[in-house]
Amino acid sequence: MDNYIVADIGGTQIRVALFSKGKIEPLKVRKIRTRDKEQTPLERLITLFKEVLADTDHVRAICVAVPGFIDAENGIIIDANNIPGWVNYPIRQLLAEHFSIPILIGNDANLAALGEWRYGAGQGHHHLLYLTISTGIGGGVILNDQLLIGARGLAAEFGHITVIPEGPTCSCGQRGHLEAVASGTAIARWVQEKIALGYPSLLEGKPVISARDVAEAARQGDELALRAMSRAGTYIGYAIADFLHLFNPSIVILGGGVSTAGPLLIDPLRTAILERIMDRAYLNNLTITTAQLGDNAGLVGALVLAESGVEP
Repeated sequence: MDNYIVADIGGTQIRVALFSKGKIEPLKVRKIRTRDKEQTPLERLITLFKEVLADTDHVRAICVAVPGFIDAENGIIIDANNIPGWVNYPIRQLLAEHFSIPILIGNDANLAALGEWRYGAGQGHHHLLYLTISTGIGGGVILNDQLLIGARGLAAEFGHITVIPEGPTCSCGQRGHLEAVASGTAIARWVQEKIALGYPSLLEGKPVISARDVAEAARQGDELALRAMSRAGTYIGYAIADFLHLFNPSIVILGGGVSTAGPLLIDPLRTAILERIMDRAYLNNLTITTAQLGDNAGLVGALVLAESGVEP
């Protein structure tokens, strides 16, 4: 039986899984913290790969889901801003020095879109838009059953469209991007700023506020938290209306931790789409739903790419 080893690299954790072809339940999963005083992230990744390889045969390919900007064709991480030193980083070449198995890489959000399309909420759809809303905002697009990656693999950076000119500074250094306004990080920051200005909230006095805290406070009726979730949902909805005009998908899938806020986020999102859509024709038979694969979306998407044996 053909097996595939895949990895999902995050700023906090590296996960490596062994899959059999066509099966989305991993045979084995190993995980480790991304950073360590004694090993580099690459060394830690190689260690996990070797652990998994030691117990299996017939591995057809390795595929790595990587954060940041990826030149998939050449196997280079252009910039992974949450992993220090990974700038113009030739990860495929470095891995190839240790493994004689074909190695593929892809952007983690793009691969999550691929996973949801093949094995998750997007099954049966040929035109799909996936948006992950978490610490940051990313995404991926499937058009005519093909993953859209662009000339250098840099397409579908949905978090980096401008929604508020001269707005808050984004993680990329630019201002007013969707990620800087509506990500989990941005939601928490906006609430903290308002509390500092004297706005009342159940979260007042909490030393560190997360988007999950804001969502929970909103469920308890906290007015500031409700405003924060509505604000984020509204801007995401405006952005999705633009994406509908660009890509005309039949399904929009929302993933990432912030999407679990449910109606607190999705209701204002739907309202904003209705406000900004150019024509109701874009909404005909359109499904807006949440992701099914959860934290495994990147791993499963890497499996899909590994099965295909073709660079995304």
